[in-house]
Amino acid sequence: MNELYAMIERHAGLYYDQDSPEIPDAEYDALVRELSELEHDYPQYARKDFLTHKVGGKPSRLFAPVVHEMPMLSLDNVFGFEELVKFFAGKSQGSGFLCEMKIDGLAVSLVYEDGIFVRGATRGDGRTGEDVTENLRAIVPEKLKNPPAGRVEVRGEVLMTWERFNAINSLCIERGEKPFANPRNAAAGTLRQKDSKIVAERGLDVFVYYLIDAEKFGIRSQYDSLLWLKAKGLPIQDVWKYCGTLGEVGKFIAHWQDGRRTLGYVTDGVVVKLDDMALWHSLGTTSHAPRWAIAYKYPPEEARTRITDIRVSVGRTGVLTPIAILEPVSVAGTTVQRASLHNADYIAQKDIRVGDFVSVRKAAEIIPEIVSVDKSARTGQESPYTMPSKCPACGSEVVKLPEEAALRCPNRASCPAQLAESLKYFASRDGMNIKGIGQSLAEKLIASGKIHSLSDIYTLTLEDWTSLDKIDAKTAENISAQLEASKSRPLANLVTALGIPYVGTNTASLLVNNFGSLDSLREASQEDIAAIDGVGPVIAESVHDFFRNGENLRLIDDFRAMGFRLSEDIRPKNNALSGKSFVFTGTLSMTREEASELVKAHGGRVSGSVSTKTSYLVAGENGGSKLAKAEKLGVKVLSEQEFLDMISA
Repeated sequence: MNELYAMIERHAGLYYDQDSPEIPDAEYDALVRELSELEHDYPQYARKDFLTHKVGGKPSRLFAPVVHEMPMLSLDNVFGFEELVKFFAGKSQGSGFLCEMKIDGLAVSLVYEDGIFVRGATRGDGRTGEDVTENLRAIVPEKLKNPPAGRVEVRGEVLMTWERFNAINSLCIERGEKPFANPRNAAAGTLRQKDSKIVAERGLDVFVYYLIDAEKFGIRSQYDSLLWLKAKGLPIQDVWKYCGTLGEVGKFIAHWQDGRRTLGYVTDGVVVKLDDMALWHSLGTTSHAPRWAIAYKYPPEEARTRITDIRVSVGRTGVLTPIAILEPVSVAGTTVQRASLHNADYIAQKDIRVGDFVSVRKAAEIIPEIVSVDKSARTGQESPYTMPSKCPACGSEVVKLPEEAALRCPNRASCPAQLAESLKYFASRDGMNIKGIGQSLAEKLIASGKIHSLSDIYTLTLEDWTSLDKIDAKTAENISAQLEASKSRPLANLVTALGIPYVGTNTASLLVNNFGSLDSLREASQEDIAAIDGVGPVIAESVHDFFRNGENLRLIDDFRAMGFRLSEDIRPKNNALSGKSFVFTGTLSMTREEASELVKAHGGRVSGSVSTKTSYLVAGENGGSKLAKAEKLGVKVLSEQEFLDMISA
């Protein structure tokens, strides 16, 4: 479960916060479903404050925060018609259903006052979004037709059409820039531009689908709501339908499974809602999704092609990943020529051979994968594949660690492939945020022989940079300035950039907030690290092992000598909670991390479990076993408001 928490946190951050996913939606959904099943079977280990129980990602600091008067929720997913029927069992009470295509875009809130557009915000974490009003002015109506007096708030989805997406990516490639992974990420990246002119030039669209407080306008159904929105001049999808029964819903879903390819924009499913809004209020919501609507996700599109070769890439942690080289084939609107084969076990399980005809899919139009092998098409000329015994990048003997399916190159110190990937990760936005150092430049640096450790990039001269292909004097000066500025980045950025297994941005912040410096973290025991709420034993072991490695310690010493920021001031703002220990349980309005930081900021301590030494248990909804144990031990139980009152007293 801890491994899943770490993986999901990382991939959610890539998707929501960086608009740069590494895995398909279907693979992410599978991780979440696996975690949900484990949480159900082992509730004592479940993290109720985890992002899978919430909405979206963190609001960007580039834009002013906007607190949503009504939370912007997400949708739960189903992947088959039986699941859909089960979800609505006993809920319809005679209501029909409204079917709308599920757009793969970025959710936004639009506010009109007396018919004039006054504010637009992203969903953010569901409670607080980003103010992107000026960027939205380029794509939403400035005025409503025949507007009602007062406030009108609507919710919708910003998207980019395939036509605009292909044009922008062609331009990126011409400029030598990294192309966008898919239209959703292009739309999200565009909407978060600080320059509204770029937003207007790139071209985005928006479809509105939800009217807040529809009843005050005399509207009682989603069907009438969509008609009202259209009459006011707001853009809605062309494809939507009222269905009287779930049987009709099933026909709509089946019809548009292939028909959606003609729409010109990405849709990956159908949103099914109860049409009667009175039921919306009676059924209510969970902490992150309504109980009256669900997203039916389509299975990824598949195409047939042939494997012409299998090659191996080496990742940042030394993992050897086999890659299938394919005869080019069109899947979900793009040409696919490569697909990850993950590891030797995956190849053996599917019996994949060079020369095989295979079915390929791209979940949510992102990363290709091989679904199945057509063994009936074999001629006897196909070649079984065996993973190499030596690293293709450095020649080191590969190893297979216990309980791992992957082969690894153990030569972390001097394997050029690992160093290039580590350098790219180190320079990433969540890491040291060194603009200009991406995959291409990282590989050039390693090939030049100038880099043997991450710290070496800080020793390069302007002449070293300009000696590289396509690096002029101005670019070299910019990179050098970025490198110097990175030395003052917050310590959490450096902890992230170090690439400690299972440690993403959130975990890095937890470690810094608890230990304050790399030296303290280095001296911490595995038990001390595991005691941090939100870390756990798997991550603790990984962090502890990292600081037992001589190579890693030498790297940190290099950073120290170069003047890096290796500590943070974590002294409390005041001592209102001095000497008191707190445990949190249940669903709160804030994240567990935010609550813990409040305690520490006021001189208190936070623990992950209730004991006789616990001063207070702060209980939200569904307190569970911690609440029962606190009552048994006589530990004082506080509501969230009582806890906040204690701080402000």
